[in-house]
Amino acid sequence: MEMTANPLGVDPIRLFSDYMKVTGVPTLAPADGPDLRLAGKKLGVVNGASWVSLWSTYFGRLLLPGVKIVNAGNEAVQLNFMDAHHHGRPCPPQINIDLFCRYARDLFDLVGVDAILISCSTMNRAFGQVREHMKSIGVPVVQIDEAMMEQAVNREGRILVVATHGPTVKSTQSLLQETAVRLGKSVDFVGATVEEAFDLLGQGRIAQHNEVIAEAIRKARQTERIDIVVLAQLSMSVFLFSHPDPVAEFGVPVLTSGQTGFRRAGEILAATSPRS
Repeated sequence: MEMTANPLGVDPIRLFSDYMKVTGVPTLAPADGPDLRLAGKKLGVVNGASWVSLWSTYFGRLLLPGVKIVNAGNEAVQLNFMDAHHHGRPCPPQINIDLFCRYARDLFDLVGVDAILISCSTMNRAFGQVREHMKSIGVPVVQIDEAMMEQAVNREGRILVVATHGPTVKSTQSLLQETAVRLGKSVDFVGATVEEAFDLLGQGRIAQHNEVIAEAIRKARQTERIDIVVLAQLSMSVFLFSHPDPVAEFGVPVLTSGQTGFRRAGEILAATSPRS
């Protein structure tokens, strides 16, 4: 079939080459890495959509060399909770939570993962049920935002929670409050939702996505005291590619779950016994 002009505006060879450098193809060989505690370990990642699996694979391979990253998730999950949020129904829907439980168990039954990471912030409400679902087979479950929230609460200052996706806001703020209760501390936070950034992300305009978030941080700091910033979604972790030293640039730390969540998963994996 003759190839016509590419309407997507991308170089397909560059696109597929870079994508495969990150993901590779499935192989039974264990991944290589310097940390012997992680050697041969498998992390199952339950995503809220298939597109974000690129983020999971990238940060997983970057921060957890030696760990095989195995993804599950599809767009129907995200579309369903977006629809529920739009119509004022409970979000996330119970069917999504049930599906996350099944995904987690499938990852174990199929490839024997050593731990599960829930990468979707909107679906953090599924964490408790997934953890209980996997308890009987001894597979630990990590919620990607948990370590980030702990760091923010332990700083004991005013937190700016920035989100780019409306359905995520309530779940993220609920998790922040729950984390404070669990740690026995009070929490003071304000929120900023910049849905324009999510639209830019969907257009592949990453630098512009990052600048919209940066402007939200600058604007918040002009009007009130902010001691630390939390970026509510894994997709927002690309922010640090444009702003690698937020303390120097904005005067406050900026936490992303791409860094903190995968590091927490690594701590859990390092403590697990190798499966026979």
